[in-house]
Amino acid sequence: MSVVSGVLLAGLVLPVAGGVGLTAKSTAEGFDDIPDDFKTPPLTQATQIFDAKGGLIAKVYERDRTVLTADQMSPYMRHAQVDIEDARFYEHGAVDLKGVLRALGKNAEKGTAAEGASTLTQQYVKNVNVENAGENKDAVKEAQRKTLGRKIQELKIAIKLDEELPKEQILTNYLNITFYGNGAYGVEAASQRYFSKSNKDLTVAEAATLAGLVQNPSQYDPKLHPVAAQKRRDTVIDKMLENKHITADQAAEAKAAPLGLKYKDPQNGCITAKAGMGFFCDYVRHVVKQDPVFGKTAEDRKKFWDKGGLNIYTTMDPDKQAAAQNAVSGNVKVTDTVSAAATMVEPGTGKIVAMAQTRPYGLDTTKNQTVVNLNVDQAMGGGTGFQPGSTFKPIVAAAALEAGLPPTQEYSAPNKLEYPTMKTCEGTWRNDGHPRTVVPNESVNEKGPYQLKMAMALSVNTYFVQMEQDIGLCAVKQMANKFGITTKASGKPLEEVPAMALGVEEMSPLTMANVYATFAAEGTHCDPVAITRITTVEGKDVPAPPGHCEKVFSDSTARAMNTVLNGVTENKGTGAALNLKDGRQIAGKTGTSDHKKAAWFNGYTPQLATAVWLGGPAGGVEMRNITINGDFHTEVFGADGPGPIWRDAMNDALRGTPKQSLPMADIPDPAPPKPDPSSTGTGTTPPSGPPSGSRTGAPSDDN
Repeated sequence: MSVVSGVLLAGLVLPVAGGVGLTAKSTAEGFDDIPDDFKTPPLTQATQIFDAKGGLIAKVYERDRTVLTADQMSPYMRHAQVDIEDARFYEHGAVDLKGVLRALGKNAEKGTAAEGASTLTQQYVKNVNVENAGENKDAVKEAQRKTLGRKIQELKIAIKLDEELPKEQILTNYLNITFYGNGAYGVEAASQRYFSKSNKDLTVAEAATLAGLVQNPSQYDPKLHPVAAQKRRDTVIDKMLENKHITADQAAEAKAAPLGLKYKDPQNGCITAKAGMGFFCDYVRHVVKQDPVFGKTAEDRKKFWDKGGLNIYTTMDPDKQAAAQNAVSGNVKVTDTVSAAATMVEPGTGKIVAMAQTRPYGLDTTKNQTVVNLNVDQAMGGGTGFQPGSTFKPIVAAAALEAGLPPTQEYSAPNKLEYPTMKTCEGTWRNDGHPRTVVPNESVNEKGPYQLKMAMALSVNTYFVQMEQDIGLCAVKQMANKFGITTKASGKPLEEVPAMALGVEEMSPLTMANVYATFAAEGTHCDPVAITRITTVEGKDVPAPPGHCEKVFSDSTARAMNTVLNGVTENKGTGAALNLKDGRQIAGKTGTSDHKKAAWFNGYTPQLATAVWLGGPAGGVEMRNITINGDFHTEVFGADGPGPIWRDAMNDALRGTPKQSLPMADIPDPAPPKPDPSSTGTGTTPPSGPPSGSRTGAPSDDN
């Protein structure tokens, strides 16, 4: 069998041994064009994600590799690899006939197949096949099968490749594709892994250590098997001396040197991101895997991400990120039963400049870690969202102003109210349950009449239900769509129910931050943006998702809403205690969901919009008689739970920036409502179930 195999292999190079050899040569000559994968293989490389100031957020990869050119590699590395793997590399063709015959002879003497005869070119072809198989285990197994058919196929490609590429290029490609153990692919990753330095800076001994790994990365692992690794290294050094690539003195010095490892564990993925930035890193990954600009299909986008080799420059401002992270961590302990999340968005651009949450990014649940990004929708790595409570009311108000209602619009706003019949986009909603569902205000003394400014400042539930009835649920839904809210955080469609004004449909902090950024930008809504620029490691630009901004409501509505929401933070407003240290003008809205399971404060200045959520990570913690960050709360509202987090984050994020004023409207203050001694309001908590009628939805508490 050995003799026959030798003849077959020899025939591929010297086709004089009959039909098999002639057929192989003929097939090899039939390769008019070698696939580009073999000339310039699409090697997977590490992708680096940077913040807006150029700082590295994280390094992510399917395979840790940095592709080098020949002149970026150590000459010692190139010589060492050739000398130990294929000393006659520059003398023979794609197949080394002398090597084949020598191997056959030695194996025959030993009665084993202990010595192989593959050239570097043949090994390179095999590595390309394995690389192209990716993470598909079956494909990798197939690429590594030692069948005669596969061997002949690899040989044919190697023959043609040897004709078309210079030897130096084949060697460079080989050194970039080869696996060196411990997750390191290619000589640069290997140099960084074992010696914490670039390949071009390796010593003779270090280069020999790496070159010796290729034959068996596990057996010669210098970290686990230092004795075997050093013995293998010295063998490589002897080969380098034998082939006159180093002097006797260099060889002696190299063999006398210790292994000198400076091993660096693989640093991969968003779990290695700078403190607090893991969730934003993960969001960037989801953007790449979902935006059509990176590929028409999900499979195309996955291949684009897996291939890597990208420098992704993002919108994250490290200073604002630190402000947001310090605020959530400083007000809620990681061990508390509740968590907090905060997202900051730049008005007028949609740039996400911060994304923080109390619980750290990671897989160790014993340390309260999570990989669920509570700031974003489920499709982008988040959960199913949280009821935003009355922070949704400004959307209703904007819809009403755009429909022609004046900013002084007045309603009776009784202490409690049966949900009235309302028009939807496709029909009519009716409160036809038995008994009919009632929505109360938070306080027994909270009853109208009220105008918009005071109703928003006090967050009067019945006022906004009456406003919904006036303009119809369809107008509210359409305005929500303009703000970018086309679905709930879970991806399920928005429902046209009266309780939507009270924020019963779950949203994410990013969604709500973007809503308030639209108010801050005077009615200009921008889709959220996380990526500003992408280049390859070679410096070539890659198309990034284009930003999209659109004016969604008028300047007059914008000025009126600024005035109304500024009133929430002044005088009798529910957010009056949240003014910033430097006294700059702010606007915002508190919100608390049904049964106090979520509390919010969303607010803005002209430069920055921030949404802060507080609640149980899975949405099931009722925030009554609860201790948060060591402080006991009888019940939690938007102003005293997430409000201080918002204030701390904004104080820090805006420190030293110019004060800017919000464009305002002149809305006269209404006369305060006269007390009604005959009132019999009970001030009961809204029911937890949905309003009776054709659709689901539950009223929310608020303040």
